[in-house]
Amino acid sequence: MVRAIVGANWGDEGKGKITDMLAQKADIIVRFQGGSNAGHTIINNYGKFALHLLPSGIFYDHTTSVIGNGVALNIPYFIEELEGVISRGIPKPKILVSDRAQLLMPYHILQDTYEEERLAGKAYGSTKSGIAPFYSDKYAKIGIQAAELFDDRILDERIEKICLLKNVLFKYLYNKPEIDKAELKDTMHSYRDMIAPYLCDTAAFLNNAINEGKDILLEGQLGSLKDTDHGIYPMVTSSSTLAAYGAVGAGIPPYEIKEIITVVKAYSSAVGGGEFVTEIPDKAQADELRIRGGDKGEYGATTGRPRRMGWFDAVASRYGCRIQGATCVALTVVDVLGYLDKLPVCTGYEIDNKIVNDFPPSPLLKKAKPVYEYLPGWKCDIRGIKDYKELPENCRRYIEFIEKQIKIPITMVSNGPGRDEIIYRK
Repeated sequence: MVRAIVGANWGDEGKGKITDMLAQKADIIVRFQGGSNAGHTIINNYGKFALHLLPSGIFYDHTTSVIGNGVALNIPYFIEELEGVISRGIPKPKILVSDRAQLLMPYHILQDTYEEERLAGKAYGSTKSGIAPFYSDKYAKIGIQAAELFDDRILDERIEKICLLKNVLFKYLYNKPEIDKAELKDTMHSYRDMIAPYLCDTAAFLNNAINEGKDILLEGQLGSLKDTDHGIYPMVTSSSTLAAYGAVGAGIPPYEIKEIITVVKAYSSAVGGGEFVTEIPDKAQADELRIRGGDKGEYGATTGRPRRMGWFDAVASRYGCRIQGATCVALTVVDVLGYLDKLPVCTGYEIDNKIVNDFPPSPLLKKAKPVYEYLPGWKCDIRGIKDYKELPENCRRYIEFIEKQIKIPITMVSNGPGRDEIIYRK
């Protein structure tokens, strides 16, 4: 059985925890898109980890982790991250990397950095991980598949084309040094040696696993509102963050995805620019939620940047669940809200003096003002509770109000950052 774990919001929903938790009973965990530009924070018996390229199931010796063809493969980063977790006492995980995955190269990172510098005040808030140039090159057909590292004839052709195009940009647009062809080829040869032990036809591996009845988790990066097509364009990532892309990015038939677990945050947070309707305008209120939120504060797992904070947005979350095709929801960080006397929930947007309940495209989103309903708080700590019925009544009312708003059953409630801090609902 194949299940996808994806985010409904701006990312930062807690997908890493849910994947790590469900991986306990899974056989295979697959990263199917994105790269090292966003991280998943995981807290388990080994400690606290921020994973970027590695799938969140690497902590179990019975699982196989797969980096699919849809991932932006930064080979040195992958090796460094793998060695980093092993150095902390994690048994060396079984990892397979798709031979069709394309390579994120140093010149992608340079181009990303140079472009952000050029845009200055109009920059997109990139993590400067090279993601946008990588995907641009992939679809412009000047990328490099991992399998191509083993054919120097192909590499020579690629290098000629890459340097011809990139050096025009680097020299004349950015006023930066050009790429050296010989150095680039040496880099590719070093990457070949690093990645060779992990490469295989992962699509064939997954197809065989499906036929054998294995339990497979597809792990997405970021969330619905950062999707290239369906997010808050242009302040989005450069890959599809949707479960539907999981089939493409892993190389499996779409009909094999039987369950889509969509992770929803009990309040809102976002890193980077873009419209954010329920963002808290009061700095003191936002700071308090940020400090209390997540695990030791709401800060980006990759950049360390403070996240923008907001109240729960039912319009955005309902849309995020719909566009993912959610079959059930895991609601996270509910425990964080126990300090509040009342909890605002955005149930609609006011746009041009009209109340709308459907999430609009970016031009209209710029005009949107939140319409709130207020629910009473529960004013206590709910960590440690395992039975849903033991939660305070007002906490249950909040969860059930959200469930009614997003129109998808909430089957899991996370009441702490640890792996086992979860409440299951039937």
